[in-house]
Amino acid sequence: MSRTLRTLAAAAAALFLATACNSASTGGTSAKPGISGGTVRGVTADTVKVGGIVSMTSASGYSKKDTDLGARARYDRANAEGGINGRRIEYLGAEDDGQDPARNLAAARRLVQQEKVFAVAPMSSVTFAGADFLDSQAVPTVGWGTLPSFCGPKHIYGFNGCLVPTPGGTLNQTWPEGLATVLGGAKGRSVALIAGDNDAGKFGIRTFTQGFKAAGFDLAYAKASVPAGSVPSDWSAYTKEILRSGPGGKAPVAVVSVMQTPYNIGLFTALKRAGYQGVLSDPTDYDPGLLAKDATRQALDGVLVLLQFQPFEADSPAMRQFKADIRKAAGKEVPLNMHMLTGYMSADLFLAVAAKAGKDLTVESFQKAANGFSDTGTLVGDRAEPKGQKESFGCGALVRLTGGRYEVAVPFRCYPPIPFR
Repeated sequence: MSRTLRTLAAAAAALFLATACNSASTGGTSAKPGISGGTVRGVTADTVKVGGIVSMTSASGYSKKDTDLGARARYDRANAEGGINGRRIEYLGAEDDGQDPARNLAAARRLVQQEKVFAVAPMSSVTFAGADFLDSQAVPTVGWGTLPSFCGPKHIYGFNGCLVPTPGGTLNQTWPEGLATVLGGAKGRSVALIAGDNDAGKFGIRTFTQGFKAAGFDLAYAKASVPAGSVPSDWSAYTKEILRSGPGGKAPVAVVSVMQTPYNIGLFTALKRAGYQGVLSDPTDYDPGLLAKDATRQALDGVLVLLQFQPFEADSPAMRQFKADIRKAAGKEVPLNMHMLTGYMSADLFLAVAAKAGKDLTVESFQKAANGFSDTGTLVGDRAEPKGQKESFGCGALVRLTGGRYEVAVPFRCYPPIPFR
C-alpha cells in the first residue's frame, strides 16, 4: 500500500474512532451490535436488508462493477422463490469504494449506521479498511477472500474461503498445481511472480511464493514492486529484470502476475515485444468483454487465467442456473465475467447460511448456522464453515485465451491444501 493510502487509511480510522466516541456519548443507547431500538438491525417480519461494497471505479480504469449485477441476480432468484424463510431480500446495491481505504470504511459506516443493513454481501475490493468496523458491529459480511480480513474475523466470510491465511491456516494449490499440469511437471522449472505494491499484492507474493515452491517450482523472481496507484507507461525495468531472473540469467519458464487487467495488459505486451516465449498467467483476465479491442486481445492471447470456480464453459446444473439468473437480471444476453460470479457466489453463501438460521433471523442465529455449515456441488466446490475462515475451499481451474476465445486448459477440480507458514 502506498504512503498516501496508508495516510488516508490512518486518518479515516482516527476520524471513525472520534465519531464513534461522540456517537456513543450522545446517541442515548447502549444497544448491542446488530440490535437497533430493540429489534434486529435490517430485519423486519417481511424483509432482510443487505448492501454491498465494490470497486466500481479505480484510478487505473479497472472496474468490478459487474459484481453488483451478479449479487442482484442471485437475490432476485431468491425473492422469486419466496425469499429466505418467508422474508424478501431488500438488496440496496453496492457502494463504490474506488479502491480507496477511506471510502471503503465510509461505505461500511454508511451501510450500517444510515441504511441499517443486516449484512454486507458482496464485498469485493483490493482494500478492506471497513473490516474491523463491520466485525465490531456484528455485520455478517461475505466477499472475495483475497485479503487477510477474510481470514479469522468472526462475522466475515470469503465465498470460496480464506485465500490469504495467517500461520496455521492452509493455502489453495490450484494455481501452482494447474501450471505444473500444463508444463508437464514443476521440477527444474522456474517461475517469476510479480504484483502491485499494495496489501493484496504483498500477501499474494507471500502466499504464492510458498505455494509454487511447495509444488516443486524454482522461484526466480518474486516482488510486489509495481506502483499500485497508476499503470506504468514503461515496463522495461520490470521486463529486463524478469527476463534475466531464471537459471543462468535466462528467462523463467513462466511469468505469473498477481495484478489487475490494465497492469497485465501492459506487462504481457512488453514481455511479448521483448521476445518472451514462456507461459504467462494471471488471476483476473477471464472476461469476454476484454476481447473487443484488438490490442487487448493480442496482449492476453495465450495467457492462462486462474479460476476459483467452475469455468463458464462447464455444462453443469449450477452453471446453467447461474447463466439463466444473470440473463434475467440483465434483461438480455451479456458477456459473462468473473466479477459477476464473485457477486453471485457472495450472495449465494449469505443466502445459504441465512436459510439455515431459520425464521428467527438474528446475528446470533446466523453465526450459529455458519458454525457447522456445509454443502456440496456449488460453483466453487464443497463449502464448509468455519473452515472457510481459515482456509480456502481448495478448488479451481485454468483457462487459456486462444484465438479470441477461452478454452479450459485444466478442468475444475479440488486440490489438497498445504499448511501456511
